[in-house]
This record gives sequence, structure tokens and C-alpha cells, in this order.
Amino acid sequence: MSYHEHEQDQERLFSLSEANQLIPQLESLMATIQRGKAFLFRINQEIRRAASKASEGGGTPVGSHYIRTLHAVATSLHTIHKLGVVVKDLDVGLCDFPHLRHGRVVYLCWKFGEKEIRWWHELTNGYNDRQPIEEPH
Repeated sequence: MSYHEHEQDQERLFSLSEANQLIPQLESLMATIQRGKAFLFRINQEIRRAASKASEGGGTPVGSHYIRTLHAVATSLHTIHKLGVVVKDLDVGLCDFPHLRHGRVVYLCWKFGEKEIRWWHELTNGYNDRQPIEEPH
């Protein structure tokens, strides 16, 4: 990736319609991330045991699944980033979309499970300060 491409990723602004069109893709990516996180949490102790015995040739039957899951989570996060979406909280699946609102940049706010974007907040605020998007008249 060139510097210019990276710069464009950081500066992408979304209309509400553009952001909402990404919800099905984000739903799928976030579901992969959350399933992966749950699996990694469940087998963490077994992986630690195997790692402590690695010098003795130890291993675990879930090792390859662990690596595939790490890869799936990392790939999903990278894909979201490449879209220009800001991941704020993986536990609840919270994502922000930079958006131009009344001449200034704010975040459109989406949480995993919501079918459309209905909230926004200032760049310096978070989920608890989100405000409803007014319906156009």
C-alpha cells in the first residue's frame, strides 16, 4: 500500500446511504470476529499449556484451528479498516463512519446487530453520547 492510499483510507467520508450499504458486509465481518474471539478465549488456557511445552515438542490438536481463527479475525479487521470504517469496540461490535455533518466531520455510529445507522456523535465523544439522526423533511 502506498502512502497516498493510506492517506485516502484515513480521510474517507461516508454519506448515510454509503455507510448503510456496508452494514450487511460489516455484519458478516463482525460475526466472524466475535465468533473467533469467543473461540480464542475458550481455548486460551490449552494454547498456553502447549506453548509452555513447545521446547519439549509439545503441541495441541487445536493449534491449527487457533492459527486459522487468528488469521480470520485479523483479516476481518483489516477488511473493515480498508473500507475506511473505524472499529471502536470489538466486544459489542461498535464501528464509526467519518461523516460530514453541517460542515464538520462527525462519526456515524453503528453497533453490531443494528440493521441501519440511526445515530451519530462528535469525534471527541463516544457511544454513550450518540444522538439520533433526524429524519429528512
